[in-house]
Amino acid sequence: MTYLVTEACIQCKYTDCVTVCPMDCFMEGPNFLVINPDECIDCSICVAECPLGAIVSDHEVADEQRHFIDLNRQLSQHPAWKRISRAKAPLSDHEHWATVKDKLSLLEIEPT
Repeated sequence: MTYLVTEACIQCKYTDCVTVCPMDCFMEGPNFLVINPDECIDCSICVAECPLGAIVSDHEVADEQRHFIDLNRQLSQHPAWKRISRAKAPLSDHEHWATVKDKLSLLEIEPT
């Protein structure tokens, strides 16, 4: 079992979760975070830190979010995505985006 970041994080990118991760397995993209599943030790400490509930177990992820299992794996290996272990401010419009559903089309892979 591992944990993964789901769609709720897109366009918000709260980073409270990264400060508690004992393995530093979070990777940062332009508007989203992912967890490297090969490094996650399944401690679940990060789950409670996410104000949006965007972090879930791969065994408990909703069917409509299952594609985020592979997405976390792929993006955690992407050369442009860098490890993050210190908190940063969320994205500027995070309060608006926190209530929006269906944000996958907004996911940015490459830095602009």
